Amino acid sequence: MTADHDDALPLFDETDLGRVLCVVAHPDDMEYGGSAAVARWTAAGVQVSYLLLTAGEAGMRGRPPEEVGPLRSAEQQEACRTVGVDNLLVLDLPDGTLEHDLRTREVIARRIREVRPDLVFTQSWDLEVPWGLNHADHRAAGLATVDAVRDADNPWVFRHLAELEGLEPWSVSQLMTFGARPDHLIDVTGEPLERGIASLEAHAEYLAALGGDFDARGMLEGFTTHMAARSADPEVTHALGVSVYRMG
Repeated sequence: MTADHDDALPLFDETDLGRVLCVVAHPDDMEYGGSAAVARWTAAGVQVSYLLLTAGEAGMRGRPPEEVGPLRSAEQQEACRTVGVDNLLVLDLPDGTLEHDLRTREVIARRIREVRPDLVFTQSWDLEVPWGLNHADHRAAGLATVDAVRDADNPWVFRHLAELEGLEPWSVSQLMTFGARPDHLIDVTGEPLERGIASLEAHAEYLAALGGDFDARGMLEGFTTHMAARSADPEVTHALGVSVYRMG
């Protein structure tokens, strides 16, 4: 089933995509759909880097943070390998109390200037997302990333990045978010979705700690099928919905 003309969303144009930086709050955040898009891009030769603002150390109620942080970082490394990403940086900002503040903006702006991406991919800052109320850390990460994209391009903001660290300003062409109000689709049919599912399953201990019988395949197949129904192309059977902002 495909969308009618009024409901259809266009496919994202990946023609000039060379480098992508993904910025999220926690290990596993990329794996709820975003990593399937990453698998598509890396297979096409795009260089993708991940920046995790926290190690997710407060994410497992029954285990102490000093144990959980390294565990979740290791699971993220495996998830990255599954989708062809070998450039992962995990920061030590506080899980659960991440803030949209100058410190967070600065670390993201620094990484943007280091990686020099064409596109920055991040989380929605909306309070409500399709699966419920959005996590405070996710909202903070999204808002800080929006501001950091502009900070990275401004020579008079965080001047020490250029003057002391040699990181010259960098202009990001596009900002992309996932989680709410999509205006484009990314086709993840076939191998990208399979690799995306495997990347989520790499967070085995974390998912087990959530309790219940979590079905990574069922969840990802379900919502990507739902989004693909908004494509006018019948060959797109699984898609990720994203919002795209042109920067400049």
